[in-house]
Amino acid sequence: MSELPVDLDALRERIDDIDTRILELISERAQCAQWVAQVKTAGDPQAVFYRPEREAQVLRRIMALNPGPLDAEEMARLFREIMSACLALEQPVKVAYLGPEGTFTQQAALKHFGESAVSLPMAAIDEVFREVEAGAVNYGVVPVENSTEGVVNHTLDSFMDSSMHICGEVVLRIHHHLLVAGTTRQDKISRIYSHPQSFAQCRKWLDAHYPHAERVPVSSNAEAARLVKSEWHSAAIAGDMAAKLYELERIAEKIEDRPDNSTRFLIIGHQDVPMCGTDKTSLVVAMRNQPGALHDLLEPFHRHQVDMTRLETRPSRTGVWNYVFFIDFKGHVDQPEVAALLDEVRLRAAEMKVLGSYPQGVL
Repeated sequence: MSELPVDLDALRERIDDIDTRILELISERAQCAQWVAQVKTAGDPQAVFYRPEREAQVLRRIMALNPGPLDAEEMARLFREIMSACLALEQPVKVAYLGPEGTFTQQAALKHFGESAVSLPMAAIDEVFREVEAGAVNYGVVPVENSTEGVVNHTLDSFMDSSMHICGEVVLRIHHHLLVAGTTRQDKISRIYSHPQSFAQCRKWLDAHYPHAERVPVSSNAEAARLVKSEWHSAAIAGDMAAKLYELERIAEKIEDRPDNSTRFLIIGHQDVPMCGTDKTSLVVAMRNQPGALHDLLEPFHRHQVDMTRLETRPSRTGVWNYVFFIDFKGHVDQPEVAALLDEVRLRAAEMKVLGSYPQGVL
């Protein structure tokens, strides 16, 4: 780097010059994206423009090359938005998410696809699945587990009857705030609205600060934020997006009981995703109801040295007291060792379905 100028005007002139070069390079990248669209369409009119494995590789490369002083994740988020805007030039991505507008699921969708994606709110998780299956949208975003409250059973159950593939994942740090409207009398708050899971994640803080306030569960934190606008004695627990959407004031920030509170979301779609080098696979397995069934399921993972990251059990819909297992593990179905593992599990199971191999979440 050249010697640091001490003159403010000289520094501003340098910044203007850098901004001009950044503008030129972003425009050049956007032009390349348009050429990619033309090449893909010429070869296949039904070509897929969004490639999860390619985007994961690009973002990981940027993070590895980042020299600072910006944090690697912050740099990746900047590139995420550039990639989102360029992809919109090729073909805008339509994404359904568990709504209404202002939920953490919408925040996760925009974190994964960028602000240039077209995001559409759905009233329920199964509606997100239906919209993707019908081809009304390209992808769906649904919550699958929270680090404090565990799995989202509605999402797991929806996979049992669906042909959808998991195309990606995104992990979102969940920060809850206590929000009020401009007309709220903050010393008279007697009612607090929020989603039941948010109440559970903020229980200790509420017990300490608002032990006598009525806690009213609603369908989403965004709905909680909407209700507060019309009441002078109520508050809502919600996130940044809901606060901004409904123009609410944060009177207490980050009130979740655990500072590492995170939720994992899955991206669902129609496509099989090629390997990117840092992949994860999800499958659902039904075992025969017999002694040692769980051992028979788990033993091949140990022998093949495949790292299982999640094992969940859900009641089977085909028989009383029968269960199915949802499994996440590191690796891709196209890897020989993973293919050998799955062949062995398939022989031992009553039924097995691979839900998808996809890039591990980058951001």
